Amino acid sequence: MSRKPKKGYFVRGQFVAEGSELDLEYKRELKGGLEGPSRTELKRESTELQELGTQLLTLRRDLMDGLNLPDKLADGLVEANRITNFEGKRRQMQFIGKQMRLLSPETLQSVREALDIQRLGSAKDTQSLHLAEAWRDRLIADDAAVGEWLAHYPQTDIQQLRALVRQARKDAVPVTNAAVSQGLAPRQSRAYREMFKLVRSILTGGESDASDDIPEEANDE
Repeated sequence: MSRKPKKGYFVRGQFVAEGSELDLEYKRELKGGLEGPSRTELKRESTELQELGTQLLTLRRDLMDGLNLPDKLADGLVEANRITNFEGKRRQMQFIGKQMRLLSPETLQSVREALDIQRLGSAKDTQSLHLAEAWRDRLIADDAAVGEWLAHYPQTDIQQLRALVRQARKDAVPVTNAAVSQGLAPRQSRAYREMFKLVRSILTGGESDASDDIPEEANDE
């Protein structure tokens, strides 16, 4: 009497009997491929959206208005900024996280883009501050720097600039070894502060690209 053939199938030339360990392994792989995201992936996505909601609390009003968020989420963000109680804030942020998960992929992308715009703007402001500080220090320290500045920014009030430079140099307090050892910074004069305001206002409102105009030694500071 012949033996009844086993039920199964071939995979890459290999016979896989139904019910065998190899069969069960293939079925587990197939099932895993057909299932949705894993619990770990869902938790990761939830955490990312919660963080995105937290970042929205700091978004500028003009950028926020351009997002056209659902009323529940928009009102929830306003309420979260108002709440100071720790536990109340925590519950409100959970609510915001749930609302974030209801947003369409397009709206989520708009949120990310708005946050990126705000971050890039902040970085640009920081660069502008450093640039103004570098120019101010060079103008006070070096007579040649005044001529370089005027060549780049002829719209500058020459008399005002030279007066501020003279006064800032006059008011400069020598840095002693004792002050350095104690970590004390010299107190800056009004002329020193006014120099910074003048330089920055021209840098931010001028036609020249300040990052190209600044001499290399100032950029190295």
